[in-house]
Amino acid sequence: MERIAKVERETNETNIKLEFAIDGKGQSSIETGVPFMTHMLDLFTKHGHFNMAVDAKGDTDVDDHHTTEDIGICLGQALVKALGDKKGIKRYGNAFVPMDEALAQVVVDLSNRPHLEFRASFPSQKVGTFDTELVHEFLWKLALEARMNLHVIVHYGHNTHHMIEAVFKALARALDEATTIDPRVKGIPSTKGML
Repeated sequence: MERIAKVERETNETNIKLEFAIDGKGQSSIETGVPFMTHMLDLFTKHGHFNMAVDAKGDTDVDDHHTTEDIGICLGQALVKALGDKKGIKRYGNAFVPMDEALAQVVVDLSNRPHLEFRASFPSQKVGTFDTELVHEFLWKLALEARMNLHVIVHYGHNTHHMIEAVFKALARALDEATTIDPRVKGIPSTKGML
């Protein structure tokens, strides 16, 4: 069974169409109107071995907040849909990723209990025109809508671009691990019998 989902979200602030495949080849077709977010989603797709298409239009004349937030919402919803009943998945994922001088760690649990623990402090408030506080906003909405436990730790770094890039690559690798079907897992990977 293909683990693929499509999500559309239209508000007065954004219009987003997103298609996400868990078992992909790292192929992406992404246009967000927010160049830095487009770059992060492209490398997220590549390093997670997902396939993703995003067509997002938003009120970027105001700022990048609504578009970034709503993409996080859509990706989270797509992940939940694509996972289906979660039978056979590893459930947990952990990845360390270096990016030059920066080191990020992301740990996930596809637990159906949304939580974001965010331990990162970026030296710069902007990368290009992108407000770095939106990284937290994106990750929080992703964790909430995907109903996952998401821990993000940037251990060190001094280049903000490198630090954020390491986070997105680590997120990709951790989710790739957590969504992998493990033949040893019979049914739902929980003593509760459900996730």
